[in-house]
Amino acid sequence: KKVQISSSTAADASHVFVVFGASGDLARKKIYPTLWALYRDSLMPKGTQIFGYARSKMTVSQLREKCVGTVKAKEGEEELLEQFWAANHYVAGSYDTQGDFERLNQDMVAVEKGIANRLFYLALPPSVFKPVTSMLKAACMSPSGWTRVIVEKPFGKDSASSADLSEHLQKLFTEEQLYRIDHYLGKEMVQNLISLRFGNMIFGPTWNRDSIASVTITFKEPFGTQGRGGYFDEFGIIRDVMQNHLLQILCLAAMEKPVTTSPDDIRNEKVKVLKAIPSLSLSSCVLGQYSGDPDSDDPDARLGYLEDPTVPEGSSCPTFAAAVLKINNERWDGVPFILKCGKALNERK
Repeated sequence: KKVQISSSTAADASHVFVVFGASGDLARKKIYPTLWALYRDSLMPKGTQIFGYARSKMTVSQLREKCVGTVKAKEGEEELLEQFWAANHYVAGSYDTQGDFERLNQDMVAVEKGIANRLFYLALPPSVFKPVTSMLKAACMSPSGWTRVIVEKPFGKDSASSADLSEHLQKLFTEEQLYRIDHYLGKEMVQNLISLRFGNMIFGPTWNRDSIASVTITFKEPFGTQGRGGYFDEFGIIRDVMQNHLLQILCLAAMEKPVTTSPDDIRNEKVKVLKAIPSLSLSSCVLGQYSGDPDSDDPDARLGYLEDPTVPEGSSCPTFAAAVLKINNERWDGVPFILKCGKALNERK
């Protein structure tokens, strides 16, 4: 299938996609496999160059080796995969040194022709969003085409840090240049929720408190932190999964039909749902932290959360959370929405 990339994109324009945090878990599991799928299906502008940027010193070959389990070619696609990796580049540098970003800019200029369009994807912890975006503005803005910045969740650590980050980004970029995203919403079932709900007449009279006793939204991972405990411990399972991924799904499942399918109209309906949810009390929550199973055949499963060497000693960070939310509106009054999420559980779900 083909998609229209942009009606205003010049035929001689070049495109550069930069992945910040290219050596990280998110890039390996999600971003590079997605970029490969777009490249394979000819859904990228022709000649797009991909740059990975991270603090780790590595080559494109080492990056490819790291992604060998996630970026795969089916039979007959091997040559296309070679072409994909040939379009990749890697730059090692810090996140707060302008000289490193100027070097990245020089490398991008070397592969660009004509109008240069640049897209920067921040697959990074929020602690470095501010220095990275400041360096981008100072050294890496496109001189001739558009510049777009994609900011991954978690968008701050609490209300204060989220507002501070928003204020910082608004000083650097226009709203049209900024894309705040939650990658979980890219899952096919999540994308189909609106069509499922509002495209089926059977759900019109039944999607409410009269026909639904409760709603459970579950996120399970069968593995632990796998060496990422230092990052995870800063946030915990609630900030990492519940307040973004699961709340977004709750909003899609509970909201009223938007006037149109435009992002603004969908957002407005989501906000109405969130405003109708009372603040959560501790009595409506269950928190937990996984421990090791000494009898397991899997060496990873034998390690508890506190046995991850990157986790601070004695940490009380939750790796499991369950919460019951109520929505005080006419459609859902009295229906509990139960959110559950956790790591090192019995299945992937």
